[in-house]
Amino acid sequence: MVLTELEFAKSKCMGSMEGLSRTVIHFLVLFCMVCKCLASDLEATQKATLKIDASPKLARKIPDTLLGVFFEMGHGGAGGLWAELVSNRGFEAGGPNTPSNIDPWLIIGDDSSIFVETDHTSCFSKNIVALRMEVLCNDCPAGGVGIYNPGFWGMNIEDGKTYNLVMYVKSPQKANLTVSLTSSDGLQNLASVVILVASKSNWIKVDKKLVAQGTDRTSRLQITSKKKGVVWFDQVSLMPADTYKGHGFRNELVSMLLDLKPRFLRFPGGCFVQGGWLRNAFRWRESIGPWEERPGHFGDCWNYWTDDGLGYYEFLQLSEDLGAAPIWVFNSGLSYNDEVDTAAIAPFVKDVLDSLEFGRGSANSSWGSVRAAMGHPEPFAINYAAIGNEDCGKKYYNGNYLRFYNAIREAYPDIQLISNCDGSSGPLDHPADLYDFHVYADAKTLFSMKNTFDNTSRTGPKAFVSEYAVWKTDAGRGTLLASLAEAAFLTGLEKNSDIVEMACHAPLFVNDDIEKKWNPDVIVFNTWQHYGTPSYWMQMLFRESSGAIIHPTTISSSGSGNNSLAASAITWKDSDNSSFLRIKIVNFEPVAVQVTISTTGLQASIDVLRSTATVLTSSNVMDENSFSNPNKVALVKSQLFDAGAHMQVTVAPHSFTCFDLALAPSKLVTLAGRYEYLMSEL
Repeated sequence: MVLTELEFAKSKCMGSMEGLSRTVIHFLVLFCMVCKCLASDLEATQKATLKIDASPKLARKIPDTLLGVFFEMGHGGAGGLWAELVSNRGFEAGGPNTPSNIDPWLIIGDDSSIFVETDHTSCFSKNIVALRMEVLCNDCPAGGVGIYNPGFWGMNIEDGKTYNLVMYVKSPQKANLTVSLTSSDGLQNLASVVILVASKSNWIKVDKKLVAQGTDRTSRLQITSKKKGVVWFDQVSLMPADTYKGHGFRNELVSMLLDLKPRFLRFPGGCFVQGGWLRNAFRWRESIGPWEERPGHFGDCWNYWTDDGLGYYEFLQLSEDLGAAPIWVFNSGLSYNDEVDTAAIAPFVKDVLDSLEFGRGSANSSWGSVRAAMGHPEPFAINYAAIGNEDCGKKYYNGNYLRFYNAIREAYPDIQLISNCDGSSGPLDHPADLYDFHVYADAKTLFSMKNTFDNTSRTGPKAFVSEYAVWKTDAGRGTLLASLAEAAFLTGLEKNSDIVEMACHAPLFVNDDIEKKWNPDVIVFNTWQHYGTPSYWMQMLFRESSGAIIHPTTISSSGSGNNSLAASAITWKDSDNSSFLRIKIVNFEPVAVQVTISTTGLQASIDVLRSTATVLTSSNVMDENSFSNPNKVALVKSQLFDAGAHMQVTVAPHSFTCFDLALAPSKLVTLAGRYEYLMSEL
């Protein structure tokens, strides 16, 4: 406001003295008003002191693996990160019995011109269902009759981009088919290709490229014919030619993940691993090999079909692409509604051992050769495995767990094994390298849990906080309030990282179009847009913590500020090997806090010109981001002009502030040190 008036006054300097006088008077009145507001703010501002001991003797290295990401469904895979545009591409979603529902496929034409049904004529033994289309009309409509697929709430087709079409077709007579990308109503044609099918009884594979001549965010794929006859279809796929490293992932969503610098990827989910019933649990064997031969399955926890194009192999590939350690969460013989008795668990144990051989075995091993045939001869670095998900306390978990644990420990003694049972408040009754800790709470509760691990035993297995989030009312669709409580909780995990090995928010992705939503999501997307919730931006300020050096901090205040603040301090290095002291402060209260920061034990001077402050806040603590306003709550970075071992800062109400103090080599060290410093300055 003041700057606006000053600029206004400057623009009038060439005017009359009378105009200048009015401007000066206006400025003085405004200045008095601002001073009054500042005085009022100072009265409401609390005061606190943050002491940081940066001396080497008390410094401790944070585990390299501290922060990562957790992949759960919510159409995070099918219709999300996995770029396949066709939903129910193999017509299997209706089940193995025929005739079956082919949703979301629909018909172009009417009962007098076309008849469509499913049968068991597929050429794929694991996917026996195929679609039979009979064209009944001799004088078909100008555009022909046929079938179309709207994808996952519409296909995002962009002008000039190439899309790879693969499908399997057979016909007893010659058939002339047109495959097109059109608008949702079929009236606008974006791309098309004509396919001639010879009169053969065998299935043929069609592989074509469609280049879009226009953009439509809700497009559809349609297959039409004008000639009377019968045609069978199966495994109809449409993939963008441009995916991340050609591995089938949406570029923009992978970019969001890369920016978080995750050190691990926990997959393929939580309840997705278990299934409401074991028959619907994720099966790794059925998710590898050629995509056409993957049967897919119904994810009954999330209530939708997935063709498992994003399978076990692809998750391992994604981990490698992200530079993140894969954490394979496998089914322990338990679901929400049924369990396998420990006496009958042996086939499940063998199944998991085979999965580890697929990932880690040599290219000459039985399952390693399958991986090599898929294009990855070198083993994946699987060093972590979680035995089940949230199964602790179920009748057969302990017995099953020990059978898995002993078998894996014998075959792969270096793999770190994770128990579902919480060991934070007492010792486990079974061996484990790490234990799961899950917490979903309101914002106030999670903020108060920043000290949860302060009194946990320093011996025994370490904690894997594999699911944490503010949820329900406080979470909304991703609020500033939720992110502040989560940030405070993470400062506590940093401080206790001698016993907390890893942590990840839950879940990672959500498709904005689905009916069933889980509130504390990190990244929201649809067919063509995406944004990070405040929790995403909060995690951006922790992405340097893994492998950094943590320093002791203490907070004291004269008012209630001590209970409303959370803080931590680390030193880290950027890609240029420059060192920074990062001070993070969470203010959970609706009033500003003046914080006096006192740092002792620094082994370097502070370069003010390279020091910055980054703030996450908004005008309302319940503010959320959206497609229309994706950066309503986002990070705002500025240069920090007053930086030093002793400095005073004001942290805004309901905010998360990160101060990065650039560290320069000390000039007052040895003669050799001074010489090296001066030479670097030159």
